[in-house]
Amino acid sequence: MSKIERFEDLEVWKMARSFSKNIYLILEKELFLKDFRLRDQMRGSVGSIMDNIAEGFERNGNKEFVQFLFISKGSCGEVRSQLYRALDIGYICQEEFDKLYQEALKISQSLSGFIKYLKASEFQGTKYK
Repeated sequence: MSKIERFEDLEVWKMARSFSKNIYLILEKELFLKDFRLRDQMRGSVGSIMDNIAEGFERNGNKEFVQFLFISKGSCGEVRSQLYRALDIGYICQEEFDKLYQEALKISQSLSGFIKYLKASEFQGTKYK
């Protein structure tokens, strides 16, 4: 495992970045172009996943980092909920939904594991960075 010096080195941030791009690409579909509210909500939520990982990393210590990771995880859940709305109103097909949903679920699971790791590290008196 290589040394983590910047938030850009974090695998979970890389996953969130890729997911953000995939959501943005799907939002370019014609049906989304007229639904400003849902499109903007999804853009905000998906951006919040990667942005909170970055902000938390730049904070002072594991405790604050964990708080930001929880926010990121919440935003990931928000995108999953929004994907259901997009599916239910026919903006995306089941195949698109399944792919994006699985991507979001993997990020959420990675965030949970990372939070658990950081909490254990903090309890043992070590800092992540």
